[in-house]
Amino acid sequence: MAYCSNCGNEIKAGAAFCGSCGTPVKQAGTVPPVQTPAGKVTFDVVNRERLNMVKVELENASFRYEAGAMHYMKGDLELESDIPSVGKMFKSMITREKIVKPVIRGTGTVFMQPSFGEFTILNLQNDEWILDQSAYYASEVSVEIGAFTNRAISALFSGEKWFQTVVAGTGKVIITSAGPLEEVELINGKLVVDGAFAVARTSGVELKVKKATKGIFSSVISGEGLVNTFTGTGKVLISPVDNYMNTLVSIVQDIQFRVSQPSN
Repeated sequence: MAYCSNCGNEIKAGAAFCGSCGTPVKQAGTVPPVQTPAGKVTFDVVNRERLNMVKVELENASFRYEAGAMHYMKGDLELESDIPSVGKMFKSMITREKIVKPVIRGTGTVFMQPSFGEFTILNLQNDEWILDQSAYYASEVSVEIGAFTNRAISALFSGEKWFQTVVAGTGKVIITSAGPLEEVELINGKLVVDGAFAVARTSGVELKVKKATKGIFSSVISGEGLVNTFTGTGKVLISPVDNYMNTLVSIVQDIQFRVSQPSN
């Protein structure tokens, strides 16, 4: 598209002179498009009175989050919630994630809901992570969100259910867990977990459910039964121990449950 070098107005195709100022077309040049500075999203985790909160700084940018997770925001910001498509509705049904993931865009600061849980920032670099169903919390809009289908036996006994959430692409993702995460790196290796505390894994790691020992009788004797086995090359994030506050909450809930049971 040509623009006049004198007045900057657009020149019609085939015109000999600028229609605005009369400058000959031969003197007209192409005005380069104005480069809009790229937006910036900054995630941070802050602690207030033993509660953790995700703080999001936006500079002409946007991010997506789990519905209901926003606490308060300040600045020139807008909240958008698109009507979900049939595909998104189906994906929500199978992953059990909330159907609407609102987007906040603009410039300002957003604080997410305070929680006893832990928040971890994943920095995706054109890679893919498979998350526990309740692990996704927020992400940059450049990150795609999908669904991963587990094998039948794994879905039945691993605690991860039939479908899990997948995040892929380049950008930051916030995941939540009951306790601090430990990263286990596998190089054509194996990780055995007795429980459902594996929060996330890269797509190169496969999940299978296996007997803890070779024989059925041996599994019964050992008391371990079935275990989650991760094999391949990649990373697994595990939360083997709940943090102090979640442990305290579990103890209180257990006491309340025991007190509420009728005595024999």
